[in-house]
Amino acid sequence: MRRVLLIFLSLVLALASAGAAGAEDGFYVIPAMKGNYAPVPKTGQTTVYVPGDDGDLHKGVAWPTPRFTDNQNGTVTDNLTGLIWLQNASALGPTTWGQAITIANNLKSGDAGLKDGSTQGNWRLPNIRELQSLVDYGRGGEFTGPAVPTPNPFIGVVWQNRYWSSTSENGSLPNLAWWVGFDLGFAGTDPKSNNYLVWCVRGGR
Repeated sequence: MRRVLLIFLSLVLALASAGAAGAEDGFYVIPAMKGNYAPVPKTGQTTVYVPGDDGDLHKGVAWPTPRFTDNQNGTVTDNLTGLIWLQNASALGPTTWGQAITIANNLKSGDAGLKDGSTQGNWRLPNIRELQSLVDYGRGGEFTGPAVPTPNPFIGVVWQNRYWSSTSENGSLPNLAWWVGFDLGFAGTDPKSNNYLVWCVRGGR
């Protein structure tokens, strides 16, 4: 036990020294001392493709009932994530990624069926994880409607097109951004000049 403690303290001191040295070069090393686990929800997948996949294990936090609440003002609350979504999923776009960011930031009460009192700056384009949280992987591939958990109060979810996220591709491809398609629930990257749909969100981060 004493040996483990000494190794741990040596590591912390080494990181602190590296941080002090790196300060002159414009970077810092901050050792993480503790953290909290974030619960991972179920994916909705029920079909088993290979042993040990989501359809086999059914791991994760169960979805609440109801999963979604119609706020009667043009918005829908996801009771799993706490995010508030624009109810009309086809009211905005298709458009380029840059325009999608602008459209989302400018969205306000009175636009796209909203009666929630929101003002410009309250809404935004969801990041890729937030957008993927709407996918029911148990429905993906059915081709009978969008791969979104049912029942839901959304209007106009277009499953034959893709939806932009705010997440850009990392690395040397800054001209690409992530999207989600609600036919199979797939995600991918495409040029930001492509025209895809816009599904705005509030809350979270």
